[in-house]
Amino acid sequence: MKAGIIGSTGYAGAELIKFLSRHPKIDDILLSSVSFEGQRIEEIYPNFLNIVSGRLLKAEDVIASCDVVFAALPNGVGEPYAAACMERRIHYIDLSADFRFDEDEEIYSAWYGKPYQFPELHKNSVYGLPELNRRRMKELAAKGPVIIGNPGCYPTGASLGVFPALPMFDGGGYPVIIDAATGASGGGRELSRSFHYSECADSVSPYKVGSHRHSPEIARNIAAMAADSGVPSARIIFTPHLTPMIRGILSTIYIPLSRQWRVTQENSFMPPSGEIEEKTAEIRESYAAFYKDEPFVRVLPAGLTAAANRVRQSNYCDISVHMDINGSTLIAVTAIDNMVKGAAGQAVQNMNILFGFDETAGLQAIPMPF
Repeated sequence: MKAGIIGSTGYAGAELIKFLSRHPKIDDILLSSVSFEGQRIEEIYPNFLNIVSGRLLKAEDVIASCDVVFAALPNGVGEPYAAACMERRIHYIDLSADFRFDEDEEIYSAWYGKPYQFPELHKNSVYGLPELNRRRMKELAAKGPVIIGNPGCYPTGASLGVFPALPMFDGGGYPVIIDAATGASGGGRELSRSFHYSECADSVSPYKVGSHRHSPEIARNIAAMAADSGVPSARIIFTPHLTPMIRGILSTIYIPLSRQWRVTQENSFMPPSGEIEEKTAEIRESYAAFYKDEPFVRVLPAGLTAAANRVRQSNYCDISVHMDINGSTLIAVTAIDNMVKGAAGQAVQNMNILFGFDETAGLQAIPMPF
């Protein structure tokens, strides 16, 4: 197969090159870039010297010659390329937000500032979180070409941390609170003042408090999983933080438990009891059972806490399960590499699903130990 990447010189595009170049089913990769058209990819990223070589082409030339196309483009510009791929009857995997909301144009336009350019395309699109929509992706792929709306990085880690707990959630007006911290690569390769070294080093700061546009994506995922599970959905409060690391997302998620799952009354100031530890173990087992068939979700054993450095350069999402001192709130901690499970790795995982490949093909990298 030939794979094409439109927008190959951004961070996510470069990560796609890395994974596709060692994929057992990909024989050739064609690359496109508006900013660097005509140059060679190894001139932009010297780390590819003697490993990957290719001249950066026009997007139209890439689409005309490939069996699958990935787009690592800014939000709001990908629909024409998706239309061209549907005309050629090839799968299109979009890493922007353009196809993450299915046919819900109202929500998309409210958060991203423009309407759908090709509304009909969204009937052939599916949100590409495998742990939520794997069956739907396979069903659509069996009928013809598919557009995948690859999930956002924050929604991936946050959603995977909440899904197994929905049957345990106390829906009595309490929200699920998600505090998430990301590395500077989440801001992309283009210059931005807030991501300058002197602005973000030696500091941690929340941003877009109460208004981050990944909030509706997280809420939609939780509502979809709740509907599939036959349980009430949850209101969310999501706050992202910028941290002085290059890559990774760590999400700490607070989930109020229903009375059936609580251990003690609220406002206890005693250390966690053996009873709380037993209930935590029970919940941890529920998480492990929920994800037992998922190749890239690891529910950590007791005594380990998810950390961003332990999933670096891999497609894994690590989850650790804890409970507060009152035994009334579940604390789930998730860790992903924002450029891999949060972007390029998940896109390759989705390609594997669409074509019926081994889902782990090209993604067997062991996390970097340091």
